[in-house]
Amino acid sequence: MAPHKLQSRGEATALPSMRPARTRPGGERTGTASGAAGMAGKPSALPRAAFRDGMRIAAGVLLAGLLGLQLLALWRAPAMWQAAEILVQPSAQPLVLGRHELAAPHAERRQFALRKDGRQGWMLRNLSSSVPVTLVRREEELRSGSALPGTGTGTGKQMRIGAAVFTISHATDESLSFSGAGHHWQYDGATLSRDGAAQPPCADAGLAARAMGWWNRLMPLALSAARPLSFGGNVHCGNRLGLAGEEAGVALLYRDHGRLRLAAGAEGAHTALLLASGRADSGGNDIRQQEYALDGVDALAVGGTRFHIAVRGDSLVLQPGRKVALHGAPEIQLPPGVEWQWRQRALWAAPQSPALWFGLAIALSALALTRMLGSATLPRLHLAGARQAVARPALHAETEQPWRTILLALAAAALLASGIASIVAQRMGQAPGAAYALLLAGGAFALWLSMPGRLPLAVAAGLTLAATGLLAQLELGLAAGDSSWLRYYLKTAALLATGSGAIQLFRLWAGRRHAAPALFAMRGIECLLALFAALALLALAAQVLWGDETGVFDMQPVELAKLALAALSAHCLALRMGWHSAAGDGAALRLRWLQLIAPVLLFLSLLGLALVQVDDYSPLILLLVWAMGLALAYACAARNRWLAALLLCLAATGAGGIVLLRQAGPEGLAHLPVLRAFYADRFQVWLDPARHPHTGQQMLLGAQAIEEGGWRGSDGWFGLSTLGKAAPGALAIPAVQDDFAPSFFLNRHGLASALALWLVQAALVGGLLLTAWRCHAAGRAARDFRHAWRARFRCFALCGGAAFALGHLLLSWGTNLAIFPIMGQPMSFLSAGGSHLLFFLLPLLALDALSTASFEE
Repeated sequence: MAPHKLQSRGEATALPSMRPARTRPGGERTGTASGAAGMAGKPSALPRAAFRDGMRIAAGVLLAGLLGLQLLALWRAPAMWQAAEILVQPSAQPLVLGRHELAAPHAERRQFALRKDGRQGWMLRNLSSSVPVTLVRREEELRSGSALPGTGTGTGKQMRIGAAVFTISHATDESLSFSGAGHHWQYDGATLSRDGAAQPPCADAGLAARAMGWWNRLMPLALSAARPLSFGGNVHCGNRLGLAGEEAGVALLYRDHGRLRLAAGAEGAHTALLLASGRADSGGNDIRQQEYALDGVDALAVGGTRFHIAVRGDSLVLQPGRKVALHGAPEIQLPPGVEWQWRQRALWAAPQSPALWFGLAIALSALALTRMLGSATLPRLHLAGARQAVARPALHAETEQPWRTILLALAAAALLASGIASIVAQRMGQAPGAAYALLLAGGAFALWLSMPGRLPLAVAAGLTLAATGLLAQLELGLAAGDSSWLRYYLKTAALLATGSGAIQLFRLWAGRRHAAPALFAMRGIECLLALFAALALLALAAQVLWGDETGVFDMQPVELAKLALAALSAHCLALRMGWHSAAGDGAALRLRWLQLIAPVLLFLSLLGLALVQVDDYSPLILLLVWAMGLALAYACAARNRWLAALLLCLAATGAGGIVLLRQAGPEGLAHLPVLRAFYADRFQVWLDPARHPHTGQQMLLGAQAIEEGGWRGSDGWFGLSTLGKAAPGALAIPAVQDDFAPSFFLNRHGLASALALWLVQAALVGGLLLTAWRCHAAGRAARDFRHAWRARFRCFALCGGAAFALGHLLLSWGTNLAIFPIMGQPMSFLSAGGSHLLFFLLPLLALDALSTASFEE
């Protein structure tokens, strides 16, 4: 037998001791020896393996219970019916369809009128001034109540807004020049110029609006951020064109898919809005009352409900999708000329694409085969080598079984493909049933539990929280009165499978010895971090230029930016901690550290600029919590007691300030000019929501839902008797699926269940910090600079991730329990935050698992 190599100090090992037995004076043998003789009188390997997998077993039991509750909710959900097709017959008079006839919950009571013309076919005229109808064609989308001033008669065309008349002198798809109200105006979709000069910013414009105005003036049109031109009011400033006698925002001119579009604003319900040719005999028609031919239109969109259009003989067929009203029975009173074809809500329906079932079947079969072949009872069927197989330690057995890695890689790849296919199917309007999403989520959890090595506490807690969040989102979907609420559950399950499959493939590839050594070298990691930061910056820039506060391209780049920020900061702090052990003089090392920290500072400043653009200060509070948490981790690692004490004093001062502000009330807020200028309306609503019934509705409804829940839930049985049932009161809370998901959980399952949830969340943060502490200890014990840097990098990255997670939990619970003013931050795992799960939480759990596995190598 070859001699065993000695390991460096501070590294743990899972291999059995191979030292020869020693003989004491008197003939008594001590020490350990391989073979059956060395195992005599010792505990068997099976109990030790069971003790070692205690966390895995406990997590498996909790996950099985939570998935079982989801299955029970699906089983108990009542049968619901929805309109599959709406048939409209031609009639002598126009047919008026609204919320009831269209099965569109967010449509108006009288939404639009349909009539059939002998020459042009079916015609549509929108009757609502607040809910537009979007006509979707293959090449473009047309919003009712709007027009393109850059097309048509061109020069001499007139815009009439109330009593004001503007004459167009030059018009293109990208810019518009017109005269009126005593001035000459030019607008390019971003900046409004008056008499050749950009207008000064408005007096009530914030820092973000002023910075965006300067950006649009300096940058070319392709890099400018779209900002609408608002007509109305009595002041010319910024992108506002004042009109005497009209409210601000009666009409809007904005950039839409590269073309300027004129539309009525929220305050322009009773204001005339015309676009005329400019001839004396041309009176023009109000653009909100114009009719649209449905010939060539593929779909209609009304208040979140999308209708596919088809002509069947003389009838017009509307096929509703996305947000469709549900009914307890296939019965409804409809006007003459309108008929529904019903279909039952398909919770257990198989996906339309066989590829979805095929990929999921491969993933589940591979996981089941891995479990069967890896079972400790299976080797007992073979007489030869049975004793050696039982006595082999668990980790050593896993590393000596290449078939296990192959099966796990196959399961991860199949799960990744199934998750992506499910996301694509949902985007195409062919979403699979909720039962398929349940199997997909179960496969993701099984893959995490089947990975080799010890299951860390943070990963076990994170998986439990993910299953709890899926249960809450499924309850929301089953309790709602329309079909759109289930999309949160379907999307979260698909993203969980996609992220889990990709992460486990990376773990299996990174676990191979000598896998891409150049990539994992110091220079390679620095290049990866630089590329990661550049990608995050580009995503943030895309959100600033083409998105809004909800994100861009159906994703939130801020979550990717937070992960990149935590990684870059961890890299710089790890280098800082290694100054004393790295080669080179101190001045050179400090210069390199400053060069590396400069991109982090630039990245942080750009991130702050992007977050200030959002009408919410919670991102700044979240960044503050992260910065203080990371600074405290550095102070502890560097044994800087004064810095740690200062940070703790600052945290205590902040907590005390919140208590004092709460006790001061609205009257005390008037004496604080800083808060009056910093989102004063939110502080006023927080301190006295009853005085603000409209803006304080979210807080009042959330408090009412929590009060109804009590200690044991609204049903008195911790929500078990209401699984799959309706919950109209809690669903009335605005953003209940995001910011106020904890209020729904408290209403449904009670404060006692919330206490258990708090314990699991504390286990998540504590598990991350525990792994970070072990990495710090490994870094201090390492004698090689690269090994020490790797351990310190993991330590600070985990601390930064734990600080972000703690910030999300504190802000979310504080908002729902009225401890803080309302802040739009989702609760990790519980809220329907797909980007937060995919781009931040799952990579954080993967880093914790990789760090724990490094202790066992």
